[in-house]
Amino acid sequence: MKQFKFHTPENTTGEAKTLLENINKNYGFIPNLFGYMAEAPYTIEAYTYLTTLLDKTDLTPAQQQVAMLAVSHYHDCEFCKVAHRAFAKINNANAETVEAIISNKVIKDSKDKALVDMVISIVENRGWVDEDSLSGFYAAGFSQRNVYDLILVTSIKTLSNYSNHLSQPEANEQFVAML
Repeated sequence: MKQFKFHTPENTTGEAKTLLENINKNYGFIPNLFGYMAEAPYTIEAYTYLTTLLDKTDLTPAQQQVAMLAVSHYHDCEFCKVAHRAFAKINNANAETVEAIISNKVIKDSKDKALVDMVISIVENRGWVDEDSLSGFYAAGFSQRNVYDLILVTSIKTLSNYSNHLSQPEANEQFVAML
């Protein structure tokens, strides 16, 4: 397979350069995912815009990271698994839940389990979620709005996970250090 080009502010120009410089300013480094996405700068714009919309959801930052980790684990995206484990830690997600997702073990926290079960059901069934799954999700205290929150999560993660499958970025040392 042809190698995808890795972009940096030094080896690119125009919109890609500006986006990468802004990302570096915001993160303090450039996550490797964006170095590859810069080939088509609008993918970075889509990813970052959709991610900002998570702030409008009813999901806590910890729940957002648990859901994104679950989708990334399901899609077997190594880069995103490292990044979302790091962000889950920063956002005080339940460490046992994070470990259970990565280890394919039963999630003990009932609310986290319902969240992960629902987001995986959305992904596995391509949105055709059955009534039993929805009932279990609602019984855990989630709402119909939260179903749409998780559809947003799956959209974000599909964009990044599939991009990463093609470009295969290494996990940044900054993310690894956060673990």
